[in-house]
Amino acid sequence: MKSGKSVQDISLDKYKSIVRISEFKANQFCNNDYRVEEVNGLLYRFEYTQIKNTRPIWVVNGILATFFLSTVVIVVYIGKKVIYPFHSMNYLVEELAKGNLSVPIKEEKSKFFGRFLWSVDMLREKLEQDKLREMEFVKEKKTLILSLSHDIKTPLATIDLYTKALLQNLYSTEEKRLEVVKGIEKNAEDIKKYVNEISKASREDFLRFEIDNKEFYLSELMKAIEKYYTEKMINNFTKFIIDKVDDCLIYGDLDRSIEVLQNIIENAIKYGGGEKIHITFADEEECKLVTVTNTGCSLPNEELNHIFDSFYRGSNSEKVKGSGLGLYICKEILHRMDGDIFAKISGNNFKVTVVFRKM
Repeated sequence: MKSGKSVQDISLDKYKSIVRISEFKANQFCNNDYRVEEVNGLLYRFEYTQIKNTRPIWVVNGILATFFLSTVVIVVYIGKKVIYPFHSMNYLVEELAKGNLSVPIKEEKSKFFGRFLWSVDMLREKLEQDKLREMEFVKEKKTLILSLSHDIKTPLATIDLYTKALLQNLYSTEEKRLEVVKGIEKNAEDIKKYVNEISKASREDFLRFEIDNKEFYLSELMKAIEKYYTEKMINNFTKFIIDKVDDCLIYGDLDRSIEVLQNIIENAIKYGGGEKIHITFADEEECKLVTVTNTGCSLPNEELNHIFDSFYRGSNSEKVKGSGLGLYICKEILHRMDGDIFAKISGNNFKVTVVFRKM
């Protein structure tokens, strides 16, 4: 303070934080913060308030508000674009699982699920077509079986008449009796033929699959197998070896060929010792041979000739679930691709060789 001026000359408007200036008295109580200063030989109490800088608080509040609004927007977006379509798909899958193949699939423009729903719709259409085709097959099979069953009645009735006539000695000559016996034999052959047709008709429906034969590279087939099984074998602690492929064009259906090798490898996993599965290649005339070898063979030699029969399950499959159709279907697929399949037991190893025709 300048010399010669008193405290009363101070304008408090210039000092926003100073509340009051009064002469200092030691026994006087004060609620405000204050400082005691000497002015012109007298002690004065300068009462003041703290001026707080609130800008950082407003900045923090603004950031939190922005974060909150962004979170709300993101949650709403995820709910609309992900969660809601996902619930719709859940309903769709449940309906397909119930066999309702006519359930409508709403078009979804979401970049997350649009293509997936399109694929599911294609699957639904395929299942619906397969169901209709299966119904036609069942209808045809039942019609055929009914027709054959009716046809059997005629030779059965003839055999019945011949048998009763022989029992009653209605034929006096040996020549006539021999003729009747030949008639029985002929009708028995007819019945046998009809029974075979019925048996064939009752088994054929599960083999009605399409084969799209064309040319493809062996390397394509093996890349698909390697991609599918490498990680699986690591998880099973099974050594999985595929020899170097001498690439060539082969004839057949690539997808069905993958199915064949998958079937063989799955059998190797289920029935083998789990130590090693080895795929090797060989050439024989105009054919390419792919051999899958697994260690730990438990199949008796005498059963080897039957493993490609339909519904046949070896004595080593008692504790393993299966239908006995896997290798039979492999054989049928390969025959339709001008190929073949055979198996061999070599010591503790079981080998299945697939024969492809080279182009």
